[in-house]
Amino acid sequence: MKSTYESAAEADTSAVRAGRNITLDELATELSAIELRLRQLARAAEVPASPVELADVIDSLRSSASTVRETGERMGLLARIVDGDVPLSTRFRDSDDPWGVAARGTDRQGFGGPAIVPSVWQLLKLAQDAHPGGETTTYPEAMDGIGIGWESKAAAGRRRRERDAAVAVEVLRLPCEKCEAGEGQQCKTKTGWPADRAHVGRQRQAEATVDAALGHLGDNPVAVPNA
Repeated sequence: MKSTYESAAEADTSAVRAGRNITLDELATELSAIELRLRQLARAAEVPASPVELADVIDSLRSSASTVRETGERMGLLARIVDGDVPLSTRFRDSDDPWGVAARGTDRQGFGGPAIVPSVWQLLKLAQDAHPGGETTTYPEAMDGIGIGWESKAAAGRRRRERDAAVAVEVLRLPCEKCEAGEGQQCKTKTGWPADRAHVGRQRQAEATVDAALGHLGDNPVAVPNA
């Protein structure tokens, strides 16, 4: 199960990026620093100031460091790919589907739609499938013109959670015409039991207010911040 824990501190990403958006090279470098710090902590934990056996903690730290190292190395290769240093196949070998700009307007039903924005694993596979003498391209060539207003699934999911939280707050600011619940009160059933779900009218009004403020259309973000 993926963790959705979020703190206020993580919203400030200025320390890990030089520009408006983090680059893959910056990701690789930051991950390398985290890996080193984890290995340093594991080594330091071998001789703690208090007599406590930390073998399990040390193993966990070293295992986490290995995982971070693998991710960092992958980001380093991706940094080279997006810079155009690595040739890529113009099509997925297994399905013969195009990707990037060439995938616009194509039908790719079996894989959730056209691969206009490729994933990490798709790019690595495209690099693996690029053979001398075969038709190849580079990431900058294949993605020319794509990226304006694009938002990752992770960012979209986070913004959806933020929107839902704002709606929950807004609901309690509005009176409910159905059950006459006042400000700060939950909606009630006919017999007066408090309900965790607001009546449709109250919910709809809260969603409309929040969506207008955030730039959403229903469940979908219309305006992507900093696009």
